[in-house]
Amino acid sequence: MPNTKATSRTYEAVYIFDSALEDQQIADKLQKHHGLLSATGDITLEHWGRRQLAYPIAKRENGYYIIAQFTLDDVTVLPEFERALKLDEGVLRYLISLHERELGAPPMTEEELAARKKDDDDDDDEE
Repeated sequence: MPNTKATSRTYEAVYIFDSALEDQQIADKLQKHHGLLSATGDITLEHWGRRQLAYPIAKRENGYYIIAQFTLDDVTVLPEFERALKLDEGVLRYLISLHERELGAPPMTEEELAARKKDDDDDDDEE
């Protein structure tokens, strides 16, 4: 059996809560769900607040968005965590993904920038 507890990994979870919930109810739900994780270190939360949904979910037009980032040593807790989120009627949608790095392209070296500029100039000459 493979060792699933070998390395710690950082995850990012995006939650969309029912916007009809009070802020304290959302905080209580987050505390309850994050208690299942046994995360190493702090769980960082970024509250995006109440926003209009791109399309209606369960007849709701708005949701309360939160992004959480956490590190786990034991990934075997993820299925139970996801099960709890699925059963929570206050959670409209969620997405859990492996957090590889910050958003955006990695910085380019001076050589890569020069090569890109040369390629762009060559493309302009062909037109």
